[in-house]
Amino acid sequence: MSILIYTDGACSGNPGPGGWAAIILDSENRVKEIGGSSPRTTNNRMELSAATAGLRLIAAEPGPAEIFTDSSYMISGVTRWMARWRRQGWERSDGSKILNRDLWEELDALVRRRTDGVSWHYVRGHNDHAANSRCDEIAVAFSQGQSTVLYDGILPGYAVDLTRPKPEPLPQPGSSKSGSRKKGGWYLSFLDGKLERHSAWPECQARVHGQPALFKKVSTKEEESAILKKWGL
Repeated sequence: MSILIYTDGACSGNPGPGGWAAIILDSENRVKEIGGSSPRTTNNRMELSAATAGLRLIAAEPGPAEIFTDSSYMISGVTRWMARWRRQGWERSDGSKILNRDLWEELDALVRRRTDGVSWHYVRGHNDHAANSRCDEIAVAFSQGQSTVLYDGILPGYAVDLTRPKPEPLPQPGSSKSGSRKKGGWYLSFLDGKLERHSAWPECQARVHGQPALFKKVSTKEEESAILKKWGL
């Protein structure tokens, strides 16, 4: 039976005060909520911290692990970039350092130690999935310094539905939530602490390709504001 781990991170400002959260359902049907905070951090560090803490907690437990997250940055990093970074000594091709290297290295080690494997699943944020919403609630509470009661007990006594969400594809550059491409608009990219706007996808692609960047196509100022808020900007 797989061990399920739901994760999320939150940050007020980028950098700013942040929080992370994870919900773990182990092979014996026990549920444990965990969370933490940092006074000055980034949203990406909080996302990585949540997954790292979850895998660290189950390090001695056998069985495959499934991680559910709304961070396309983290999934892309683990499944596409991390092996290359390791081979390059945790540097980019141009010799610059990888952001959040300490967390990436620990995450890499934890994943490689699990002989039964770790699979990564994208969950669209703020999509009314109960476990994702609960993780967001815990992460936000920690980021704001609020006290929150964390559950640690058997599954039948847990109020949150931990049913696996329906599989969703990882968002692709330039695609809308519905999967259809919108006409017009512009592209946002966030890399190394700097936000840029691009009038065309090739320009954006040249900046983000192979990098741990955030990027998204938007069609209105309202969409841009929503994306920047999600990114903690």
